[in-house]
Amino acid sequence: MRKSGPPKGLIAYLVLELLEEKPRYGYEILKEIREISGGHWEPSYGSVYPILYKFEEKGWAERIDREDEPDRKYFELTDAGHAELADRRESCTEKARDFADVILGFFHVYAAFSTDDRFEIPDRDGEWRFDESCSAWIVEQLARHHERYFDAEFERIEATPEEFYERHGIESADGDAGAPADADDASNPEES
Repeated sequence: MRKSGPPKGLIAYLVLELLEEKPRYGYEILKEIREISGGHWEPSYGSVYPILYKFEEKGWAERIDREDEPDRKYFELTDAGHAELADRRESCTEKARDFADVILGFFHVYAAFSTDDRFEIPDRDGEWRFDESCSAWIVEQLARHHERYFDAEFERIEATPEEFYERHGIESADGDAGAPADADDASNPEES
């Protein structure tokens, strides 16, 4: 169970990956991350530029001057930056659970707004609603994106979280292979 938003270091990792591809400036990085997210997320200027300056301070990136755009601050990865990226790629294998927790956690909140009597959020014309139709659309989009990115038709997985973890050798948050991450997963496997 995550206790905060997106996995720590996500933006820094994306910045390193994008700088490896080619030298970039901050706003270009923001637009690229927005595109990678399918237009659903864009970090703030206040998160990307400090990362670039930190990378420069640590020697992972350096500013370059471009005659065709003298007012823009372009950054490119250094040899030390390539080494840092290699280390972060290796540590990304540990982030998959964090990503899944964020996705599932926000969907659970969305569904709770739709179904829990404690929340009384009014519907507004022309806006997304916290209801079954919009929830179904979110799930449909996830299935379509799965099919697009993995070039495979989506098939329902009937396993409980415990069965899924055990089948794929995934450890639960408490370190037991096959055990659900928390009591909510065990008591209501269809919600996960």
